[in-house]
Amino acid sequence: MQAEIELPTAAPLPLLVAPPPERGIETFFYDNKIVRDFGIATVIWGIIGMLVGVLAAFQLARPEVNLGNAYTTFGRIRPLHTNAVIFAFVGNGIFTGVYYSLQRLCRTRMFSDVLSKIHFWGWQLIIVSAVISLPLGLTTSKEYAELEWPIDIAITLVWVVFGWNMFGTIARRRERHLYVGIWFYIATFLTVAVLHIVNSAALPVSFMKSYSAYAGVQDALVQWWYGHNAVAFFLTTPYLGLMYYFLPKAAERPVYSYRLSIIHFWSLIFIYIWAGPHHLLYTALPDWAQSLGVAFSIMLIAPSWGGMINGLLTLRGAWDKVRTEPVLKFFVVAITAYGMATFEGPMLALKNVNALAHFTDWIVAHVHVGALGWNGFLTFGMLYWLWPRLYKTPLHSTKLANTHFWLGTLGILFYAIPMYWAGFTQGLMWKQFNAEGMLQYPNFLETVLQLVPMYYLRGIGGVLYLSGVFLMMFNLYKTAKAGTLLVNEKAEAPALLPEAQDPHATGGHWHRWLERRPFQLAVGATVAILIGGVIEMVPMFLVKSNVPTIASVKPYTSLELQGRDLYIKEGCSNCHTQMVRPFRSETERYGEYSKAGEFVYDRPFLWGSKRTGPDLHRLGGKYPHSWHYNHMMDPTSMSPGSIMPPYPWLLDNEIDYSDLPAKIRVLQQLGTPYPAGYDQQAVADAQQQAKGIVADLKKEDIDVKSDKEIVALIAYLQRLGTDIKVKPEQAAAMAEASAAQ
Repeated sequence: MQAEIELPTAAPLPLLVAPPPERGIETFFYDNKIVRDFGIATVIWGIIGMLVGVLAAFQLARPEVNLGNAYTTFGRIRPLHTNAVIFAFVGNGIFTGVYYSLQRLCRTRMFSDVLSKIHFWGWQLIIVSAVISLPLGLTTSKEYAELEWPIDIAITLVWVVFGWNMFGTIARRRERHLYVGIWFYIATFLTVAVLHIVNSAALPVSFMKSYSAYAGVQDALVQWWYGHNAVAFFLTTPYLGLMYYFLPKAAERPVYSYRLSIIHFWSLIFIYIWAGPHHLLYTALPDWAQSLGVAFSIMLIAPSWGGMINGLLTLRGAWDKVRTEPVLKFFVVAITAYGMATFEGPMLALKNVNALAHFTDWIVAHVHVGALGWNGFLTFGMLYWLWPRLYKTPLHSTKLANTHFWLGTLGILFYAIPMYWAGFTQGLMWKQFNAEGMLQYPNFLETVLQLVPMYYLRGIGGVLYLSGVFLMMFNLYKTAKAGTLLVNEKAEAPALLPEAQDPHATGGHWHRWLERRPFQLAVGATVAILIGGVIEMVPMFLVKSNVPTIASVKPYTSLELQGRDLYIKEGCSNCHTQMVRPFRSETERYGEYSKAGEFVYDRPFLWGSKRTGPDLHRLGGKYPHSWHYNHMMDPTSMSPGSIMPPYPWLLDNEIDYSDLPAKIRVLQQLGTPYPAGYDQQAVADAQQQAKGIVADLKKEDIDVKSDKEIVALIAYLQRLGTDIKVKPEQAAAMAEASAAQ
């Protein structure tokens, strides 16, 4: 049964019309080896990514689980976890499903076996480079885009290979009609390419160091335009394409509604691209951009639920199979999780809800409902469906697959429910005032310690979920061992006639015209996804009033710049924000709310997305140098009960000034107003400022050499938020001096 193709009903041919030309039956072979290879990579990287996630989860409950070295701290492995799960586990899962379904939907082998192999090994090498570079602290700090510029270039090249292979396969198809799954594959390829290229724009400083082409507010907008749509077009649209193929196959039912799939596709890709600013509500982003993000985020619920409904109603008449078929169990929960996450997303974009939820564990729960439920379970169901067909043998154990399902479901519940509870607790405690009008919990650490039991439960949930994946690995291994991989699967199909000779090439639903023309479909999808991005970003870059300048805000000194790069290297922005929102609870706790003009020299921006520790934007001058020194050596000495790990290596490592002149030159090219020739004196200036900090520490009986990394980090932390503390007359004098330069 060709469940994936809904061919139009052809009108009866008039009498006396010549019969259509005969189409010769052609024999060809599907490439199953590339599908198997990506499937194995999916399982292996899934286990690795989830193991790192479990480690990170317990690190928030027990600081000693950071293992006492620089390479396994939460700040460094958290981006390793997200990259491994998103791009290694889900990415390989996407390619597994696409390479299997595309061949059969187009009734042809993949365009090039060589391109398939380059794509496979290129993608695995990119993942390995992430596994090596992120624990070393080689990161841009941009969420979901942390990999440095050489790896970004490699991603671009491998993605082009994937697209070349995909469009080549479509071009030589034997089925004129492009099924709905292929629409989503095309939109995924095009949009991810645009997102990656725009967001990754940077100037290299050295082999593994660069500075973003954008600064401050503009960088934040571009990043979350990318970040939200990485979720949309890497974690959602390709998986919807897989849903539209594998769910009808497993249920042995056609897709519920062809018309609904059309509405679902075009409305989803058009609306999604606008929604990024809802990650920046109540920040220094201009209100008009925030409002656009809110409006389109709320609209997203319609196409998202349209896809969910189309998926669940495809099971009409097949619900009895759900009781016994583990594949359908996984698919049903996956689609339900998609519906839950896509209802919650628009809800979290409402400003009154966002005010409570943002920066809390509520967001962590929301993300993992989608990742564990939608992406994880759809991947598991797909692999359980594929493996017996690739190896021409029954699944080794249906009982083990059902056990995996229940372990995974319990894992999601044990993960998500405590994180929701933690998020509600955090948000409410941060905002609580007592009867005297004072903050009920002025010490941020009080709000953290309440969450530790929830972090333990979250870790247990991760262990349950991961144990199910180990069961799946065993089940798939035994299935493969019992059968033999059908490397080249024989198939037959009529040759595709030239359009002028094909009586089915015209007529039918109006949308059929696009479905028969991949180039026009790709152009339409590209236009749909570009509109929102252009309307949001062009004014942000061209209209200067969006980022009002502040005369007292000056570039970082050379030592502060070194300290900022160390802050980025250690992944501090994974736990600390640098954005005081205009709420009374935040201004009482941290100080003056953050202004757009304060971030004009921040490349990249470091507003953060989660507060496991307090906001740091007004930290400068709040504590003496000795407090920061002792806090990095042993956080509990300054904050008893702290769950932050110690950073003793910062007290031992020497500051690397070798690339400081290059950093200054790159920042000058990007518009930072360092004086001409400053690159030649930057190191001397940094050393001079370091000596001053060391002298101050000496007064407090702390003896440290001026070339240690801790000194540079202290310089940066003491700078944070101090620019707007300058008195008006000082600001005017500084403005005049700047104008004179």
